[in-house]
Amino acid sequence: MKSIFTFGAVALLTTIHLTPVHAAATNTTAAAAAAGNFTGKVVETMDAATYTYALIDTGAAKAWVAAPQFIVKVGDTLAVADAMPMNDYRSKTLNRTFDVVYFSGNVRVNGKPALAPTTPANGAAAAAPKAANLTNIPRAPNGQTVAEILTDKNKFAGQPIAIRARVVKYNAQILGKNWLHLRDGSGGEGTNDLTVTTNAEVKVGDLVLVTGKLTTDRDFGSGYTYAAIVENATVVVQ
Repeated sequence: MKSIFTFGAVALLTTIHLTPVHAAATNTTAAAAAAGNFTGKVVETMDAATYTYALIDTGAAKAWVAAPQFIVKVGDTLAVADAMPMNDYRSKTLNRTFDVVYFSGNVRVNGKPALAPTTPANGAAAAAPKAANLTNIPRAPNGQTVAEILTDKNKFAGQPIAIRARVVKYNAQILGKNWLHLRDGSGGEGTNDLTVTTNAEVKVGDLVLVTGKLTTDRDFGSGYTYAAIVENATVVVQ
């Protein structure tokens, strides 16, 4: 089993809905929620697409939390950090609208890092994920490589870019956008992974042609910043 890692995402400040009977704890709980950090007992849980949803009771309120699928059950203590609240969130998979869902890639179950499932629902052994093939990826016409963009981001800031790369990570419908991580085999640690948001639906391993404008030093608040990101990109699977 592997620990779930923190993924880059966006955050909007909000507070969880508090019940009158716990009014004395309102200020403390609201402050913790606004900072994206709180703890509670799991009273309901469900899986949907690539996420696990858990309803936790903090003692002053109940709040829905979602993170990349992890192992949790009713009665567990769930600690949430770096959460990004999303108001009026609509889950297409669950066919349900939540008043607010706190998305996080940084959760702990009973004091330990959350673990991702290693077996599918039928109990068969899960296949190890294949590493994306990053060899011999041709440069986009008049385009750039991931390393060129991230190494010289100030040069490309605000400029249209074109890049051909493979999707190595995909998070669907975060703040109404799909979030991609792209690699093309260029660069090293810190210069080999470019984040893109788009309406296009893709899957990990797809070879894609991405066009859009590069934004630098993007700060979404609550500690979520990107040195370089392509927002609302056009993405075509090739």
